[in-house]
Amino acid sequence: MRKLIAALACRNNGSRLYAKPLQNLDANVTILSQIISCIKTIDCIDSIVLGIAEGNENKVFADVAKDANVDYIYGDEVDVLHRLILCAEKANASDIFRITSESPFPNFDMINSGWVKHLNGNYDATFLDDVIDGCGFEFLKLNALKESHSKGDDRHRSEMCTLYIRENKESFNIDYLKPPLELIRKDLRLTVDNPEDLIVCANIYKKFKNLAPKIPLTKVVKYLDENPELIKLILPYCEAGYKIMYL
Repeated sequence: MRKLIAALACRNNGSRLYAKPLQNLDANVTILSQIISCIKTIDCIDSIVLGIAEGNENKVFADVAKDANVDYIYGDEVDVLHRLILCAEKANASDIFRITSESPFPNFDMINSGWVKHLNGNYDATFLDDVIDGCGFEFLKLNALKESHSKGDDRHRSEMCTLYIRENKESFNIDYLKPPLELIRKDLRLTVDNPEDLIVCANIYKKFKNLAPKIPLTKVVKYLDENPELIKLILPYCEAGYKIMYL
């Protein structure tokens, strides 16, 4: 019996913007709390486990987990891949759903159907790649993660934790999900790595908080197109972001 859990790697780092997952989108709503609330509405995801990096500066995430009534583990700060493996093992899961903990608006409309496709194809990895930066996700078999960890090197165990699978496609059964055309926008990004990203994502959240935590991306895109000054803020970071977003 396959079991899917969401594994969210968490740590307080960032030279451009510190403690990104804990930045506020609105009063009492952080990026991470918005993500957790959204995932809790997804039927196919059994539970959520935070993969917290070791270190005193990261212990706050244990409090976040307790407040949100989700599980957590501690693991090596650099070896993100092993933290994801520990998350799956903590929940006795066969597969994980992976998004980054600084991307508040996942493409939730495709998660349940994507999981069915992942199951029916018995895929090792299913990627939603060609979508607005920050809105994609991955389904990953635990066995594929373990193989990546044992056969890869340090760079494959870093935050680029699906890089080994992507570089060794012939060794894995991989599928790619296709988003709606209106969500293929290389001039937009909805992930928080810079102060400007936070300004845009907080603006979006406040505009649509009556729809939270499942804020439709089609509405977000329309809103951004109607407010080009917001796009102008994030545009300088789009090209660099898309170069590394599939790593």
